[in-house]
Amino acid sequence: MKKIIPIIFLLFLLINITHQEEKIMIPKDAIRFRIIANSNNITDQEQKLKVGLTLNKYLDDLLKEAKSKTEAEKIITNNLTTIKNKVTQIAPENNINYGENYFPEKEYHGIKYPSGNYESLVITLGKGNGHNWWCVMFPPLCLLEGKNTNQEDVQYKFLIKEIIDKYKS
Repeated sequence: MKKIIPIIFLLFLLINITHQEEKIMIPKDAIRFRIIANSNNITDQEQKLKVGLTLNKYLDDLLKEAKSKTEAEKIITNNLTTIKNKVTQIAPENNINYGENYFPEKEYHGIKYPSGNYESLVITLGKGNGHNWWCVMFPPLCLLEGKNTNQEDVQYKFLIKEIIDKYKS
């Protein structure tokens, strides 16, 4: 009986530590990317997604060689005119802001990301009264989407952790 109690305690501790490691948070030096739709009607939401797909590919290509947040900031700042032009081709009424921007609380894959002001590129389409889409531009986590099965969720978490670890050093 005396041997069972420490074993149970160790198992409990191991399960708790393993569970905490699965909760991968966004690095503090991350740069976020957010697009806010004009409204929630289908056309405006499709427009938001089209802007997201267009810019996601463009930004991913731009930032793939950035090794630090400072490098990523310079790349984004130097390309704001091109970003604005790409957005305007899809959504003529828009506002682009790169800097400290407010993000509401978000829960994704069981992880709560707190609200607050974060360095980010925020694109507001039209009046900006619709649902938004956001991701992390640097380190590049935008193109990663979790799937519905547990196995794929674990792969997703390990892939994100691998990317975050790569940019920590």
